[in-house]
Amino acid sequence: MPKTILALLILLASSLFVFSVKAQERDDARLKPAERNRSGTLRQLIPGYYVFSSTSFNSGVIATSEGVVVLDALSSEAIARQEREVIASVIKQPVRFLVSSTFHNNYTWGNVAFQDVIKVGHENYRADLLAQMQRDRVSPENQKARLPQVTYRDRLTIHLGGKEIQILYLGRGHTRGDSIMFVPQDRIAYVSELFFSDQFLYINDGYGLSWLKTLDAIQALPADILVPGHGLIPEDPKETRQGLHRFRQILVDLRDAVQEEIARGATEDQAAAAIKLPQYEKMQGYRSQREVAVRRMYKEMTGKLP
Repeated sequence: MPKTILALLILLASSLFVFSVKAQERDDARLKPAERNRSGTLRQLIPGYYVFSSTSFNSGVIATSEGVVVLDALSSEAIARQEREVIASVIKQPVRFLVSSTFHNNYTWGNVAFQDVIKVGHENYRADLLAQMQRDRVSPENQKARLPQVTYRDRLTIHLGGKEIQILYLGRGHTRGDSIMFVPQDRIAYVSELFFSDQFLYINDGYGLSWLKTLDAIQALPADILVPGHGLIPEDPKETRQGLHRFRQILVDLRDAVQEEIARGATEDQAAAAIKLPQYEKMQGYRSQREVAVRRMYKEMTGKLP
């Protein structure tokens, strides 16, 4: 990104700050006690690269000498504010950009705490987030606070503090607009909800076959660390590569099982009843998502998904 454009974006972010402070002060009174007391933790993976985790949700944090880039604002305004407070106290640099990957509420409710920064998302992310908020009858003010100001189609590069931060769209997966952040010079990628670490996949709005191809593209990146959007990160962050491979195998086993049912002439209902994937039954999310996963994969493999 040319420095002149970056300067204009930062100027825009600064102009939004006054409005943001007033909105935060007003919304403080609305937060439920549980939201105020919920907590998260910031962990450094390697120098300059962090993850902020709240329950099983992970938010990526890249620190540079000219500011911070955050991936995903998580599940509430309170959590997002806490993340910003921790970044300010530990990293001591302002947040310049918020990149969002998943349009679901548990990764976008926190966007309202980032009104003074430039928000970035894939064009499909923006369209799906807007449609969701309109269905939920979200106020125009709140819609504006959560939507990105900058969208892209295939890739967008942020040059900040000597780092080349690539925002990439590698294909459909958990949703049809997932973004990842990749920094080639430091061989690390934040892949959001395209990767559930030691958890079953959540696929209500996902595309199983496409997800496999997207994971193959992620694995092909020259990155030693692949930070998941969900689940625990090993003590040695480089072990995340093996973790992503294990997660990919869930999709392989799902695909193969559905293909076998289709080959024998099973209907979607018959496939959903027959395919159990018992090797994953102890994983978080299995009980609620097994049938959803089978049905989504069946629809995709039979050409019934848009």
